[in-house]
Amino acid sequence: MKSLIEQMTENKIIAIVRGLAPEQVVPAVEALYRGGIRLVEVTFNQSDPDGDRQLADSISRLAGHFADRMRIGAGTVLSGTQVQIAADAGARFIISPNVNEAVIRETLRQSLISIPGALTPSEIMRAHELGAHFVKLFPAGSMGIDYFKAIRAPISHVRMMAVGGIDTDNMADWLKAGAAGFGIGGNLVSKTLIDQERYDELAELAARFTAAVS
Repeated sequence: MKSLIEQMTENKIIAIVRGLAPEQVVPAVEALYRGGIRLVEVTFNQSDPDGDRQLADSISRLAGHFADRMRIGAGTVLSGTQVQIAADAGARFIISPNVNEAVIRETLRQSLISIPGALTPSEIMRAHELGAHFVKLFPAGSMGIDYFKAIRAPISHVRMMAVGGIDTDNMADWLKAGAAGFGIGGNLVSKTLIDQERYDELAELAARFTAAVS
């Protein structure tokens, strides 16, 4: 069986599930699966007092439904405690918006894949030195491909994902520039389609994204 790092490198797309109720996640992710998506990030809602419980519920449902068909991770993770919550629910990888040493160390202690967010070369190298498996450039779309090329040139040994502003029109350019993969939220995981239960259209949308990296 391929390692999770190999799967991430091969599949390239992590679909970001944000703002869905736990009962919505399985049918939504099933549609993404039909479209070829194999990696899903469910984000913590840091402003919701019930956010930790909902995250655990959502990941537990997905892990139970898909088993090894889909790799499930947690996003917007801001503390070691949230790493533990996600791990207990069945998360296989941890994504955060920043370089938080406590989050990275707890992720590695749990034998999960670490993907912190960074913007500058210093932040990227700090994440790498702490043991991160990938580093996500965020917000990638705001900074642009030229910025990515410039900072990647001296640190090309670090596996970097582009997150923010990614769509089917620019994915090829990011891949050519050296991106190891992508995190894609609303452009792929359409809340409108999900709320209206238009799952066939969601699967078709996912298929367009997966075709763009194949």
